[in-house]
Amino acid sequence: MLNKPVLVIGAGGHAAVVVDILRQLNCNILALVATEQPGNHAIFANIPWYSSDDAVLSFDKDSILLVNGIGSLPGNNVRSKIHQKFKLLGYQFMTVISPNAIVSEYANLAEGVQIMPGSIVNVNANIGEGTILNSGSIIEHDCLIGQHNHIAPGAVLSGGVTTADHVHISTGAKVIQGITIGEQSVVGAGATVTKCLESNKTLYVAKPFLR
Repeated sequence: MLNKPVLVIGAGGHAAVVVDILRQLNCNILALVATEQPGNHAIFANIPWYSSDDAVLSFDKDSILLVNGIGSLPGNNVRSKIHQKFKLLGYQFMTVISPNAIVSEYANLAEGVQIMPGSIVNVNANIGEGTILNSGSIIEHDCLIGQHNHIAPGAVLSGGVTTADHVHISTGAKVIQGITIGEQSVVGAGATVTKCLESNKTLYVAKPFLR
């Protein structure tokens, strides 16, 4: 499967990082598919650009892999909608692992997972479909991460953490061992989660009282 050429959906900042990884992996990148024209960045040099998602349909679903280069922000489900749209049409998404990440051979990665440089995924971790583990994030042993999560740069999940689908754990956040986080919830940047978080909740960092 890894030998198939790829189409990258998206042409923004996250797509640039993903394309950098794909180049390191010597993947054959057929084109970028994005509604907005890619920026004049060296990383996108010599890659054809299609302006409509419908361009994907001109490629045989059994002969290529898709790479989801759309970023993930709280409350924005464009990334997961694109994933579901093309899955229903029979396309497959490549699981992208940076050569500079550390991933246990005993971790389980679902289709379309993306693991950015410097990330660590430890033994018996299970990472759900379409999830991003961003730069320098740490997923410790026995974590169960749901579908379409975004574990942002520098976030740390201790052993046995469980997240439901569409969870966003922001930059530098920490989740202690054994915690469960419900679907569509957001952990704010720099926050430390010491109690389970229900679905559709947001945990912010407490601001110090200033006199």
